[in-house]
Amino acid sequence: MPDDDLPPRDGVALLASRLLNTRFVVRAPIVLFRWGLGFVFAGRLMMLTHRGRASGRRRYAVLEVVERPSRDAVVIASGFGERAQWYRNLEAEPRCLVSVGVRTDVPAVARLLSDDESAAALDRYAARYPRSWKELRRAITDATGDAHSKIPIVRLELRPAGPTGTTVGPDSP
Repeated sequence: MPDDDLPPRDGVALLASRLLNTRFVVRAPIVLFRWGLGFVFAGRLMMLTHRGRASGRRRYAVLEVVERPSRDAVVIASGFGERAQWYRNLEAEPRCLVSVGVRTDVPAVARLLSDDESAAALDRYAARYPRSWKELRRAITDATGDAHSKIPIVRLELRPAGPTGTTVGPDSP
């Protein structure tokens, strides 16, 4: 995972880091997903529906898709590390729902990847989207204050659709 070639701090990176720390901005895409309009993000973003580890209540997070190894697998990164609430909730309860592209509320199971698997996934992302990676890495560094923070990766295994088109599995995470 290339860290040493971070772009210099500029207005775009500072704005991005501030936006990442602004609850209203980060939560705004949830409304679009809940209205069934998540397809407008062309699969680059997905909505994760998970359970609060203490409250048991439904929680929502819209996250960037790092990669799609298959139709029924989505890989996401926790830019705020292991302290991100959604990450901690998946650690406690890996069953969740995923909305990505035209698929909505598909039951899935989360698997937290090892450090080596996470680094490999981020290397693939950096190779595929070098400009986006540099800006994202700078924004994460500015938001967290740590240029060398570990970015954990989660693989979500979506349950395939049954013969009638309905998704096999529980109705809620």
